[in-house]
Amino acid sequence: MQFLGSLVFTAFLFLWTFFYSVFFVIACSMLPFPRRFALVRVWSRVLLTVLRWTCRLDYRIEGLENLPTGNHIALWKHSSSWETIAMSLVFPRQVWVLKRELTWIPAMGWGIRQVHAIAIDRKSGHSAVSQVIAQGKDRLDEGDWIIIFPEGTRMPPGQTRRYGVSGALLAGETGRLLVPVAHNAGSFWPRRGLRKKPGTIRVIIGKPVAAAGRDPREVNQEIQSWVEATVAELSASASGP
Repeated sequence: MQFLGSLVFTAFLFLWTFFYSVFFVIACSMLPFPRRFALVRVWSRVLLTVLRWTCRLDYRIEGLENLPTGNHIALWKHSSSWETIAMSLVFPRQVWVLKRELTWIPAMGWGIRQVHAIAIDRKSGHSAVSQVIAQGKDRLDEGDWIIIFPEGTRMPPGQTRRYGVSGALLAGETGRLLVPVAHNAGSFWPRRGLRKKPGTIRVIIGKPVAAAGRDPREVNQEIQSWVEATVAELSASASGP
């Protein structure tokens, strides 16, 4: 039954995303960005509701008291497709740093272009970092949060890679805070495979970290240590004794 529910959800995910993206692009021609983002949240809320119905997979947010006032930069652990759906419901109005290839996907890519995403070529190295900083400053000035996956790609539970410095550099140059986010979605919705496990995904929002006047590598090390240690604890609790 769990596999069947996962199959039903996956089919709904693709169909809902395609048709909603077409509607979204049409609606965006008449709406300012704040209202466009409200529509993004509708897309996310519907998917997470259907995920709960079909796969018995829910989520819980912890640490909301750590969200600072104003708009800042969030660094999310990336281990699943789940967080790409859920993050619009967890943080205030936001834009995402993502790989430019996503904008080439029919329908969904059209929608991504409408939400002020910072689409980068991950192979371009320093050019990509400069793009995040330049566009990130503009988005922060407009009142948006910046959401970054510092690992750059989905990592299986128990694995990580060196965090990219663009978020730390952007925070250092703008005086904004970095907010780390850990979760165990990868234990329930693996990056490969169709089956989703039932349970409750836990999302932990960490305490903000100041980057101004600090070495970006030192800032990244502090954040990565907290995120990976927290993810390990969450994954252990998800797997049980």
